[in-house]
Order: sequence, then structure tokens, then C-alpha cells
Amino acid sequence: MPVPVPRQRAIPAVESGQAQAAFSPGGPSGDSTGGPAGTVPAPRASTPVASTTNLTLLVIEDDPAGSLSVPEMLDAAGKPIRIRTARNLTEAERLLTDDVHCILLDLALPAPGRATGSEDELATLKHVLRLAPRHAVLALTASGDAERGAEAVRVGAQDYLFRDELDGRLLSRAIRYAVERKRSDTAERRLTESKLRAQENARLERGLLPTPLLEGSPLRFAARYRPGRSRALLGGDFYDTVRTPDGTVHAMIGDVCGHGPDEAALGVELRIAWRALTFAGLCGDELLSTLQQVLEHERENDEIFATVCTVDIAPDGRRAGLCLAGHPSPLIARPGRPAELLPYDNNGPALGLLPHARWPRMQVELGAAWSLMLYTDGLIEGHIGEGKERLGQDGMVDLVRRQLAQGLQGEELLRATVSEVRELNGGELADDVAVLLLDRTP
Repeated sequence: MPVPVPRQRAIPAVESGQAQAAFSPGGPSGDSTGGPAGTVPAPRASTPVASTTNLTLLVIEDDPAGSLSVPEMLDAAGKPIRIRTARNLTEAERLLTDDVHCILLDLALPAPGRATGSEDELATLKHVLRLAPRHAVLALTASGDAERGAEAVRVGAQDYLFRDELDGRLLSRAIRYAVERKRSDTAERRLTESKLRAQENARLERGLLPTPLLEGSPLRFAARYRPGRSRALLGGDFYDTVRTPDGTVHAMIGDVCGHGPDEAALGVELRIAWRALTFAGLCGDELLSTLQQVLEHERENDEIFATVCTVDIAPDGRRAGLCLAGHPSPLIARPGRPAELLPYDNNGPALGLLPHARWPRMQVELGAAWSLMLYTDGLIEGHIGEGKERLGQDGMVDLVRRQLAQGLQGEELLRATVSEVRELNGGELADDVAVLLLDRTP
């Protein structure tokens, strides 16, 4: 049978985190498993709420005549739905704790500071929605006023009910529906926000990937990039290629230790610094010394280092200068000769390891036609099959030789090389992979 909504006498028990000691405004509460007519079953004052009921309803209404009565309700588990009441929004704010699942709001309740007869009939609802953005809300309106109820749902309520049609089954079902719909709406909103953040991050990362500046150069450029971390476009590897006004083509590839977002950010900083220093006229040891200063100032701790390989190709394309800072030597392929690694006897230390290191520049004869491949260690550190053996530089050279023998070049060569390395590894490579290819065909 319908029972009057309990009044503010239960507030102290609510605020202390305990169950209500009394539920009926006019008499003692019944036992938690049942009671005399005119009372709502309630947990004992010494029992925590979580062990007694699954759902808590906060009723917000001001009905001096006491005509509004909330029927006795059970949740889906057969436990009584706990009820709290507030006569105004100030009381509601005090009672709106985390264990409240749903709010039953009388739309006739005036909003704070709203004069009677003002135009916005849903001002109270909007105030409650701002006050309780994470809670499900049921709007209570006069019978036959479906238009106002529908407008309440459009504004943000999960459903609406007619005051004169309240019964236990209807209200219990409406509460459960409202709670689940709110959860669904919240999950959908979070998913949408997550997708938008992912799209924004992807646009940001894609914008940080380099665009080669080779206008006026006869060299062909190709690159492949695979970050090691999941769902990312950038890793700790970085590369770039530019042509300076004197016709020299400068290429660089590097690897910051690690492959998380911090390493990716540092790699972008080093790449941009390299491009600026190159256009400023620095080359070889002078450039790498300055780049090391950038690394030392930007890294989070002294243990962070980066390997770098730089190549500057003369305007005639037949020779180049090579500097290695702890980085694997490039591979060169020329007609009539097997692909091989460029000399790496004068390999200097990685950036960030020694404060006053030097990086000698080696002169390399390229020839009239050639393909030069720069890569990071992610390409050579993948495993071969299920054992612990790694591909290594020799395995990579043999692999590229086979690809070249099949007539592959440019993008196709890089795509086939990275794919075969991945297959040999038995799946995705754990480290970042960057590969850069420059071709000269007279």
C-alpha cells in the first residue's frame, strides 16, 4: 500500500553513513524484513547501507499537505529500495551522497531565486542536473502533462512519471531503467570523449611526423615508420631529410632509448633541432655536439640517451659524409654489387652519454647509382622464430639482398623488408621501427 514519504527526521542517520533509524514520520519504523502497515522496511541504524539495499532514491519535493506518497518498492534482487527526502534543493544537496542512485524530482518545486510564474518551467530540473550530473533523474509532473514530461527528458532527465499514477511496480521499474540508462549514457559519453581525444592525438602526432624537403633534388625518398607502443603514431624513433640551398641533401635518423610518449616528444624535439641546425649551416661533429646540448637540457633524467646517424650527400650525389653516434651503420646497394653496410669503425658514442664526446665525419664514395637505407635498431633486434636468436645486421643485409634480387625498390622495398622482419619475429615488433631510403638513378 502507498505510504507517506519519510521526512527530514532521518537526515542525521544518513549523514553519518548509517541506515535510517526511522522511516515513517508518524510512528516507529518496521523491521528490515517487513513491518506494520504505514511504514517502509528499512535497515537497522547499526547496519551499513551497502549490505542492506542495492538502490537508494532521493525524493525532492515540497508537499505540505502530504498528498505525495511513495509506494513500497523492491529492487531487482528483492531488497527494499531505500528512500531519502528533501523539501528543497538545499536539503537535497546535503543528502546527495555517492550512494544515491536516482533522484525523483517534483517539477512543481520552485528553483532557487526563481519567481513564481517565471517563464522557465524546467529551471528546477536544470538546477538539479547541474547539481547531480552523475545521477539518474526521474521527473514527476501532473497527470496529463505529457508535453512537460517529454521536455524534461529532452533537457536531461532519464524519464518522467505522472504524480497520480505512482505504484510500486511502475516506480521500481522506472528507477532501475533510469539508473541503467544513465550508466549507458555515461559510458557512451566517455567513449565518445575517448574517441575524440584519440582523434585529436592522432592529428597532433601525424602533424609531428616529418615532411621531407627535397625540392630541386634528383634523389627519390621513401620511409616506413612503426611505433612500438599500441595505438600510437609516434615513438622514440625520429628521422628527417632536407636539401640546403647549396644543393647538399642531409638525412638523419635517430632513436631515443625507450618508446613511450615522453621519448616520442623528445624525439620530435631532436628532429626539429636537427633541421634548424642543418639550415643554419652546421654539419658533422659541430651539429651533433649542439644536438647533445639540446638532449641534455630536454631529457627528464641523466640516463636518457639517443643514437643518431647523419648523412650529408654532395650536390653531385656521388659522395657523402657520414657521422654515427652509437647508431647502426646505413646499408648501401649499388648495381652489380651486393648490398653492404657502410664503414662504421669511427662510430662515436650515443648522444647524452659523454659530456665532451666527438663524432668524426667519414667521407664515403657512393658512385653514380645507389640506394642508401638508414634504419633504427628496431629493424634488426627482432627475433628469428621462437628462439632467442635475433635478426641482427647480417640477417638484415641478407634479407634486403633477397628483396633487391626480386626487383623491389623504393616504398615496395621498405614495405616488404618491414613485413618480413615482422613475420620472422612471429608478430608485432616490440620496439619502434623507422627506415629511410634515398635512391639516385642517373
